[in-house]
Amino acid sequence: MQRVKLDRIDRHILHDLQNDGRMTNVDLARRAGISAPPCLRRVRALEEAGFIKGYHANVDSVALGYNVTVFAHVGLSSQAESDLKAFEGMVQGWAEVRECHMLAGETDFLLKVVAEDWDSYQRFLTTKLTAAPNISHVKSALAIRTSKLQPGVPITLDDDEVTADLES
Repeated sequence: MQRVKLDRIDRHILHDLQNDGRMTNVDLARRAGISAPPCLRRVRALEEAGFIKGYHANVDSVALGYNVTVFAHVGLSSQAESDLKAFEGMVQGWAEVRECHMLAGETDFLLKVVAEDWDSYQRFLTTKLTAAPNISHVKSALAIRTSKLQPGVPITLDDDEVTADLES
């Protein structure tokens, strides 16, 4: 694991891009207190170092016809590493699954699933999820509403320098 030092300017860049990934380099540089060319170099360095993994639009699921969000708590019959990897690989092919988190405890995986309606989710549940090999149980929790959706992490702007760990 590589240790990388992020200075105040790097953290400002990360903070501002996390809040608005479409911000122009000129605006980003102005907010960070540097000129545009070094700002662009820093952004590229942060991308290459793996701090910035991509840029995405936050789309409205309901406007696109996905009216149901379900959190599926999935238990597997076997937790051997090969079985965990096989499940994760299978999930990659399911477009309805928007997030997959492996957990410690009673639930092996937490899936965030979107569907057009409850019937569509039930079809996904019965034809894909519970029909998949190694599935022991699934508990579904229907989301009623989302009161906070804030991707990313809190980024401290106060300290002069922060050390972060990066996997090589």
